[in-house]
Amino acid sequence: MRHPLDLLDAHWLTLHGLCTTVAILVYILASHVMRHRRHPAAAIAWVLFILLLPYVALPAFLLFGSRKQQRPSAKVRATPALPPEGTPWAIDTIAALGQPEPAAYRQLKLHADGQQAWRALLDTIDGATRTLDICTFILGRDDVGHELVQRLAYKASQGVQVRLLLDGLGSLMSRAPKLDLLRRAGGQTVVFVPPLQSPLRGRTNLRDHRKLVVADAGLPTARLWCGGRNLAAEYFEGQAGALPWRDLSLDLRGPLVAQAAALFEQDWAFSQGTRPRDLPPFPPAPEAPLPTPPEGTEHPAANDAPHRHGAQLMASGPDQVDDTVYALLVTATYRAQRQVRLITPYFVPDPALLMALCLAARRGVQVELLLPARSNHRLSDLARSRALRSLALAGGRVWLAPNMLHAKLAVFDDDLALAGSANLDSRSLFLNYELMLAFHDGADVQRFNAWFEAERAGAQAYVPRAPGLLRDIAEGLLLWLGFQL
Repeated sequence: MRHPLDLLDAHWLTLHGLCTTVAILVYILASHVMRHRRHPAAAIAWVLFILLLPYVALPAFLLFGSRKQQRPSAKVRATPALPPEGTPWAIDTIAALGQPEPAAYRQLKLHADGQQAWRALLDTIDGATRTLDICTFILGRDDVGHELVQRLAYKASQGVQVRLLLDGLGSLMSRAPKLDLLRRAGGQTVVFVPPLQSPLRGRTNLRDHRKLVVADAGLPTARLWCGGRNLAAEYFEGQAGALPWRDLSLDLRGPLVAQAAALFEQDWAFSQGTRPRDLPPFPPAPEAPLPTPPEGTEHPAANDAPHRHGAQLMASGPDQVDDTVYALLVTATYRAQRQVRLITPYFVPDPALLMALCLAARRGVQVELLLPARSNHRLSDLARSRALRSLALAGGRVWLAPNMLHAKLAVFDDDLALAGSANLDSRSLFLNYELMLAFHDGADVQRFNAWFEAERAGAQAYVPRAPGLLRDIAEGLLLWLGFQL
């Protein structure tokens, strides 16, 4: 006769096996029905997580397991028309990733610091006469957030159509200011994926990390303000005696603004569960160019002129079939001949991007990476260590800025500059809704190079050190966990 404890153990093992089997089936069916696209390493990590801890892993998967919900069509795509001879490779690549063709822009301004960025932001808001669309991850409950709400409410009371799109998790993290004043004035507000919604919709882990302000879309005076800055005090003037974070933002005018306006329409419609409004088609780039004058010089006629090849807006995230920014970064790194310059607050690249950077450094390309010595995310600083050691040992130059640096910038030779909201980590490159602008004009690429050099001037060189056993294990666990979140 079997002991009761043996029967209990057998019953528990049967129940545990049944729960594990059900959890695996839920993972497979959910991934198929919801058409999830997942990195192979992430898929393996999820399966192992479920096998080891099914009772924890299944709820975590339902909450955080969603990534892309589009897959390439099974139908064979039509072969695109050959681009005109002499078209830069970056333009071809971005278009092949489903992004709009180049569009003209003018009056490009790179903001030197938070004060200049703040003035440009207020000018963009105050100058709006018909429409004003704002998308941000964080709107701070501080002096910056309160003043922005007041100014937006004033514009709405003057008859301007004001729409404010806030990310759900970002609003929870920052405790966004009350928006009653804006709503009473006629402004509209929407939260992108509220954090407490049902996980059964499969969108709980999605975040809109894009930052843009579009004024008077469709008018000749249309203006775009965008970059890496959230709308909170630390990004402009600092908080409680602390220095403001260093960041990169810009503003410009011209037909390129229409691309940002169309992207905002898509995000606004997604957040409301409606279809986006029809907007005019993306305007093509002009044929006759004049370069932008160097930073600090005043040549209005030249600065108002269209640029050769124009610029392109790059959207990245679950609303895109491809991992657009990631694919362009890898391609550009392999194509670089002289230099690759990167600025990011968080550097946790996937193996393919890290390999591309290391190989570029080994074949003689000057690869430079600038990031803060200590960011606002301690776990990210720990997780980045393996990648930093690999890049430094391959011959890359890693620089550590003394203060918090939140900018996102990538420059490749004299051919391409990418600036916007995407960090060099797996969440930004594979999951978040992100926005980057791709500039092809040589003179403007040099302006971004100059911005990089100015930020690097006060940084210290990184010296790689071999980790101890416990740190090595902790780094590996963090990198494994990062695939889930």
